[in-house]
Amino acid sequence: MLDHYRTQLTRLPFGIAALASLVIIFMPASGVPTAPPGTDKVVHFVLFGTLAATGRIAGFRTSRLLPGVVGYAAASEILQGLLPIGRSCEVADALVDVAGAVAGWAVVAAVRRMRQVSGASSR
Repeated sequence: MLDHYRTQLTRLPFGIAALASLVIIFMPASGVPTAPPGTDKVVHFVLFGTLAATGRIAGFRTSRLLPGVVGYAAASEILQGLLPIGRSCEVADALVDVAGAVAGWAVVAAVRRMRQVSGASSR
């Protein structure tokens, strides 16, 4: 019974990250704070890295998680250009999104590997 709640709790950070991404990505241009050049790329990288990392921690299969996050990156950029929110569609942002997703996924994989190695060596 506790495993059910543990699974649900591991999915909560992913849900929060997904909601935050919707707010950040689809905020009208008038609500986007001014920042130094390149800051938007850092935000994209961290945002999609967080989505992939929390998705992996939540137990979503890589075969669905990464294509889903990459598809979301592409769709969100297209929608930014199409919706009347004053934002633009940038291929560079989508590429940074994908790089962030891969990095987030890889960080969780590396941490898990290190835990396995340290757990095996302490026995």
